[in-house]
Amino acid sequence: MYCINCGVKLADTEHKCPLCGTTVYHPDISQVVADDLYPKNRRPVTQVSPLGALVIISCIFFLPIIITLLCDISVYGGVTWSGYVIFALALVYEVLVLPFWFKKPNPVIFVPCAFAATGLYLLYINFATGGDWFLSFAFPVVGAIGLIVTAVVTLVKYLSHGKLYIFGGALIALGCFCPLMEFLMNFTFGIDKGLVWSLYPLVSLLLLGGVLLFFAICRPARERVERKIFI
Repeated sequence: MYCINCGVKLADTEHKCPLCGTTVYHPDISQVVADDLYPKNRRPVTQVSPLGALVIISCIFFLPIIITLLCDISVYGGVTWSGYVIFALALVYEVLVLPFWFKKPNPVIFVPCAFAATGLYLLYINFATGGDWFLSFAFPVVGAIGLIVTAVVTLVKYLSHGKLYIFGGALIALGCFCPLMEFLMNFTFGIDKGLVWSLYPLVSLLLLGGVLLFFAICRPARERVERKIFI
């Protein structure tokens, strides 16, 4: 065995060349292949603090609220148009950002809270505009849709089976609610046209819900459709 640098003859037990100090390399010795310390074409990933991100997003929401409120007070001497902006931003924050402050946000709690916040926003608009449409139209519509969505979310979360029954029943319930919503609209705003547009979503949602319930009940048909789609 010889040194690869100076060529001096080395003993088999040498680890370094005694003349030049070069590390001994033997071609018959298998070299261990290891990963690079720094993989190619890959940069270190910077970890973002969830709490810091939430604080920044909260500031992004609250700064426009403060600015619009100050502008409204300085120009008009009170809260006029800024109320719409403030409640709208607060509603978006409650729906999109507030759940992330919790480690495991429960949709069964936050979904009805979102509909409740929507109802409060509509109530503010009703009072701000001097209207009388909240109790006869907005409240029952938002409340009914909120109950249906909350029921679906609750059943999906706590039941491991029967998704087709749940969504099929929800579509049928929404379809049946459409004529009632049009009736409330006609009653509140004095429209004398009867049931017109609500019949289209009623028929469509009943058909879709019926199809889902059919596949939920008829297992061979469901399995056949699954094979056609996923295989």
